[in-house]
Amino acid sequence: MKQRTALIAGASGLVGGECLKRLLASDAYSMVTIVTRRSLGGAAEHPHARELIVDFEDLDSVRTELRADHVFCALGTTIRKAGSQARFRQVDFEYPRHLAELALANGAQHFSLVSALGASSKSGVFYSRVKGELEDVLRGMEWPSLCLLRPSVIAGDRKESRPIERLTERLLRFAPGTWRSVPAAQIAAAMVATARSAPQGVTIIESGAIAAAAGSALGAS
Repeated sequence: MKQRTALIAGASGLVGGECLKRLLASDAYSMVTIVTRRSLGGAAEHPHARELIVDFEDLDSVRTELRADHVFCALGTTIRKAGSQARFRQVDFEYPRHLAELALANGAQHFSLVSALGASSKSGVFYSRVKGELEDVLRGMEWPSLCLLRPSVIAGDRKESRPIERLTERLLRFAPGTWRSVPAAQIAAAMVATARSAPQGVTIIESGAIAAAAGSALGAS
């Protein structure tokens, strides 16, 4: 199998961290570039990893270094943490959009995005509308291969305290498949498995289908 290169943004978060682990453990990637505002420490010392420390508002300053075959984007915040809708939109729309533009211009072939259940540019809910607008922009870029994952509440051990999300995760644990919380490791496995198969055009993986998309990738290198 031909080895490829990967680039990941959002590796300090729950899904991004799981995705980074899988990328570094995979024999499919010869190098993983971690785009981050602050050093991640341990993982960045892996022989197949390199950190690119930059403020996401200043991605143009490292545009020539944003090169990879496959790009994984797990950037995201909450409106509560962001402090305002404007700041939320900057993190969840502007940063991923700009990253995608620069990586595509540098020859990337696949882009994988952690979006959200209910994402739609026509939604009356601000959060869902921003996610949907980003999806629409990415489609408009005409990526050779684009994967949009739309998980419900993401389950896992977070470094930061998000009590509302933790409560929601517990309540949805036994909900119908569409709404059931999704383990971060499962989302990451689905991202990497889909990227490795690199389906042409746009692939949308709804929350209830993430487990199947992850498939046997869970536990594999």
